[in-house]
Amino acid sequence: MKNTIRIGAVVAVSALALAACSSAPEDETSSTATAAATTAPVESIDFVPCMVSDAGGFDDKSFNQSGFDGLVAVSDELGMEYKTAESTDGNEYTANIDAMVDGGCDLIITVGFLLSQATVDAALANPDTNFAIIDDLADNDYDGTTDAPNIKPITFSTDEAAFLAGYGAAAATQTGTVATFGGINIPSVTIFMQGFLNGVNYFNTQTGGDVNVLGWDGTDGSFTGDFDDQTKGQDVAKGFISQGADIIMPVAGPVGLGAAAAAKDAGNTWIVGVDTDWTVTAPEYSDIILTSVIKQIGAAVEDVVSGDAVGDGFDPAAYLGTLANDGVGISDFAEGTVDADVVSTIDDLKAQIIDGSLAVK
Repeated sequence: MKNTIRIGAVVAVSALALAACSSAPEDETSSTATAAATTAPVESIDFVPCMVSDAGGFDDKSFNQSGFDGLVAVSDELGMEYKTAESTDGNEYTANIDAMVDGGCDLIITVGFLLSQATVDAALANPDTNFAIIDDLADNDYDGTTDAPNIKPITFSTDEAAFLAGYGAAAATQTGTVATFGGINIPSVTIFMQGFLNGVNYFNTQTGGDVNVLGWDGTDGSFTGDFDDQTKGQDVAKGFISQGADIIMPVAGPVGLGAAAAAKDAGNTWIVGVDTDWTVTAPEYSDIILTSVIKQIGAAVEDVVSGDAVGDGFDPAAYLGTLANDGVGISDFAEGTVDADVVSTIDDLKAQIIDGSLAVK
């Protein structure tokens, strides 16, 4: 069931065989931003895509790294120079975005909900520069429309994939208790948690089970308050384990690695990874990863950048990754954790979500 197919069709300039890169660029430090640029080949496209990270940085083994990998892949394929600015905390968002504007970027991609207001402010102040934002609609006045015409939202229906992971976790638990927690209580985090809860509840309804979910009740739950402090993730996970949870889904960027450390120490606890396949991006924990809820952020970045650079130009319409277009999905369950008939059921549930006969909301 591993979903690694790219989302949608890349503009037909050439047959793109994009290979992701996991290492961050060499940085050129300034007082306002940490920026980097590749060396463009002799024959290159006159288009400069740029990216500003959230505080987790481009080596967070999560959404920042996925976005960066997509930027590198499409830039290498199309022969483009790219620039990046890596944020270490929220106070750097505005300065880093401004540095990219001043650097002559044609498209500036910001990574994460927390950069939303800074992205909107920059877009309104620079109407001739195009922006995209990952995991947010840039609708800070909540009127149902993006707050600037030159921002393209890149979003994902991760609740669809998390629903499948929740159903599988409910089938796999040996204690009857599973758990989830978030880094910060924001929509791009709670959508995972809600989908996971709904999947467990659906399992209970369909099978007569009584699996309990700690950490999220559909309205409120457990949050560490940031995406950086792995100790907090470790402490939250230890608390869940002490309450009997043997499967935990941390939706907290690098903080989730702290939860994985606690699970590994416990010796009888599984982790559900998020954003990427954690057996690949966090191989030190590969033996305790039940499955991962994957957002194809890198592929989305590739498509958006290539469409702007060599396709039909900038399109502000929101980009939505779903199960139907392989924008989200789950990785294979660890061997021996989920029976074959449950895997078959999950495949059926996926088909029902895609055709609209099963709602996950």
